[in-house]
Amino acid sequence: MTQFKAWINAARLRTLPLSISGILIGAALASFYGNSDAVIFWLAILTTVGFQITSNFANDYGDGIKGTDNQYRIGPKRALQSGLLSKRALKRGIVISIVIDVLLVVALLFFSFKWEELGWAIFFMLLGGLSIWAAIKYTVGENAYGYHGLGDVFVFVFFGLVSVLGSMFLFIKSIPAFSILPAITIGLLSVGVLNLNNLRDHQSDKDSGKNTLIVKMGFAKGKLYHIILLLVAFLVLFIFINSTAENWWGYLSLLAFFPITIHGIKVKRTKNPALLDPELKKLALSAFLMAILFYFSYYNFL
Repeated sequence: MTQFKAWINAARLRTLPLSISGILIGAALASFYGNSDAVIFWLAILTTVGFQITSNFANDYGDGIKGTDNQYRIGPKRALQSGLLSKRALKRGIVISIVIDVLLVVALLFFSFKWEELGWAIFFMLLGGLSIWAAIKYTVGENAYGYHGLGDVFVFVFFGLVSVLGSMFLFIKSIPAFSILPAITIGLLSVGVLNLNNLRDHQSDKDSGKNTLIVKMGFAKGKLYHIILLLVAFLVLFIFINSTAENWWGYLSLLAFFPITIHGIKVKRTKNPALLDPELKKLALSAFLMAILFYFSYYNFL
């Protein structure tokens, strides 16, 4: 494998659609509540993609040096684990990606706030720094929070609340109360993707000392937890749409819950963790579909 393909492998491109789902929803909400801006939108997309790639590099590095990524792991082979990239190269990649992230954050905040709202620009700069920290500390370091069952909380906050409400604020400089409901939905679906990963790898995680929520609660309860995540995600989105939709078009995003329901039934019936690996892609793409349909339902194209 060439070095380029090795870096593509480490970037984990299949994770990117889910990472931008919150931005799509945030931009749609901003348009629904009165404002849109193509430059802010695309800079927000690029910034989120940058954060995700940084997180993927750091996750590859952190799990690799801790021995969590080993021959017993069920999922795809990682770059450091398989020897495609060295520790030194991966660390350098993390540093370069962080520099790119910082430049993207600065550009995004400049176009959103200009020089007129310096206080908010500083706040979002700190929030961007916290996002980078969260991306790295999931698996890197002695107190990596992903090894203490806190990954679900951080994913919900950053993929849901921060991604949707933060991106919406960049457009409209406010957070309408009801907008938290779609943020909760994409946050819970993102946690669902992480939960699937943890369900699949629960035995190897347990053996290597990575105490995810699934390691703490067990495989059977983890599947029940997964179904609850999906149900609550649907309910809160339905409440939002039922309260705000002006016509049937607004309900389009609920169509994504048909494949999500089929996925949930599959997870409930699955006893072999290895069989959950294909479900990761199905749930991630279904969540992305939901975000796209929500975008076209609520974005004001006129």
